[in-house]
Amino acid sequence: MKIVTVLGARPQFVKAATISRAISVYNSTTKEKIIEKIIHTGQHYDANMSDVFFDEMNIPKPDYNLGIGGSSHGAMTGQQLELIEKILLREKPDFVLVYGDTNSTLAGALAGVKIHIPIVHVEAGLRSFNMKMPEEINRILTDNMSSILFCPTATAMDNLENDGFLKRECSIYNVGDVMYDAAAYYSDKSTRPSEISENTKKYGLLTIHRAENTNNLTKLKNIASAINEISIEQEIICPIHPRTKKIIEANEIKINATFLNPVSYFEMLWLIKNTNIILTDSGGLQKEAYFFNKPCITLRDQTEWVELVDLKVNILVGSSKKEIIKAYDFFSKTKINCEKNIYGDGNASTKI
Repeated sequence: MKIVTVLGARPQFVKAATISRAISVYNSTTKEKIIEKIIHTGQHYDANMSDVFFDEMNIPKPDYNLGIGGSSHGAMTGQQLELIEKILLREKPDFVLVYGDTNSTLAGALAGVKIHIPIVHVEAGLRSFNMKMPEEINRILTDNMSSILFCPTATAMDNLENDGFLKRECSIYNVGDVMYDAAAYYSDKSTRPSEISENTKKYGLLTIHRAENTNNLTKLKNIASAINEISIEQEIICPIHPRTKKIIEANEIKINATFLNPVSYFEMLWLIKNTNIILTDSGGLQKEAYFFNKPCITLRDQTEWVELVDLKVNILVGSSKKEIIKAYDFFSKTKINCEKNIYGDGNASTKI
């Protein structure tokens, strides 16, 4: 059996590490073999956001690196689609495997389904119910093109049922979250970033990269103002996305934070494990906060990880300074409980 895996962004490298490892174990213990060919679209093209993940997590080196990133949604998706299709026609795989909700996900699914190759979608069934998010469009379209859908949670299964997927010719499984697999497997390998002093103790962890925040200067300035107020109580550490850095510098927005260059996955694990609180607009980091028992303030109006909000370990605040400070004050006085097993048993990749 041959599988072509399409990757393009940091969270997908983390997820791919777990399944590529599971494939390797499978191949070493059975007579049947799964051949995996990896396409890296180049959507995350900074070496610190791409190459280092393959190196430290022992992900098989990509068989194809397309080098497509940094352009508009339409241009990026179209260019990826064209080149992925050529590769699929050459490789003739049994399945195309895609992860999550990026432009690379959509391009891989479109390229495969149009030439009648079944699509496997890992992290299927997620919904934020905000069609202004490019990720929401990508995940809905990918789900609808997929023959095998692997869901990370019961909520994701419910979303697919509500959308009528149980009446379609597809297979749906709740296997748990592969990012939980990764967090559990790599936790002991976490490494303090070299830019962080050994004396650093109390700090909050900030990440911000979504266009809904970075492309709206009013929102970005509101978030910056809240962070500046919180920074009076404790240091804020922010591994900064290259695109976010350019926007902040171009508009002379002051954020009282210790900015780091993009960090490796092992360094991010260290930052998560040692922080007091997380403020983010990332989807994956919301879950990683839960894996390591950290409160999370989500700088978005909606989230696909609604179970975290229901458990009151994650508070949605949008870009409101008042709501950000209110959530920070709540978590400063409230002990959270992350003991409920909502993301599987840590063996999602083996099940897949």
